[in-house]
Amino acid sequence: MTELDKRYAAARTGAPADTLAIDEGLRAYMISVYNYMAAGVAITGLVAWLVFSFAITQDPASAVARLPNGALLSEFGRLVFVSPLKWVLFLAPLGMVFFLSARIGKLSVSAAQTSFWIFAGLMGASLASIFLVYTHASIARVFFISAAAFGALSLWGYTTKKDISGWGSFLFMGLIGIIIASVVNIFLASSALQFAVSVIGVLVFAGLTAYDTQRIKEMYFAGDSQLVAGRKAIMGALSLYLDFINLFLMLLSLFGNRE
Repeated sequence: MTELDKRYAAARTGAPADTLAIDEGLRAYMISVYNYMAAGVAITGLVAWLVFSFAITQDPASAVARLPNGALLSEFGRLVFVSPLKWVLFLAPLGMVFFLSARIGKLSVSAAQTSFWIFAGLMGASLASIFLVYTHASIARVFFISAAAFGALSLWGYTTKKDISGWGSFLFMGLIGIIIASVVNIFLASSALQFAVSVIGVLVFAGLTAYDTQRIKEMYFAGDSQLVAGRKAIMGALSLYLDFINLFLMLLSLFGNRE
């Protein structure tokens, strides 16, 4: 938008020209955040499906293991789902989150992007097992439900005039509680506790979606350099990506049909 266009638009709307310029920059910044986040989700889904596809075999002669649900594993499937490598795949995304959070201030935008794509791919590899647990139709159904809920919550967080920054401490305490309860349930294997964790998790990550959207919006500063703005966009995308993935997993635990 040229300076003349800005002044003309300002005269029609009654808004200062610099406000219109900031809104235009904010809109571009938020679009980049959502684009990164959506691309990350797409990479995760693609990698998860590819890992699952290579892990399963239909040929009993080439199968090296059979799961309780009857699925036949290839040698690759044994590595990613049965061998100790599964713990590496499980913990690797967490390590990438810590790496990005600690190093984002020293990375170039291209390096931060690459780290985010690697993280999304590792997350996909760690989530491939959901295709062994839930029916493919229910995974697709819950994914679209999650996408619709995420979109509505994020839109509300972006447009609301209400300051929801006070939610942060309560949501963080809820997140810590979910992590502790999930670790405990690894040993207890309680269906009742898993149900409670999933219900509370849906509420916590729904709140985090709106909270993080508003926080990311408020992080925007028109005077930021391209480097700083790029880093902020990637970290914002990482926050929303984690909110979406966890919301999806909690809803899948509640509404997914098991194999």
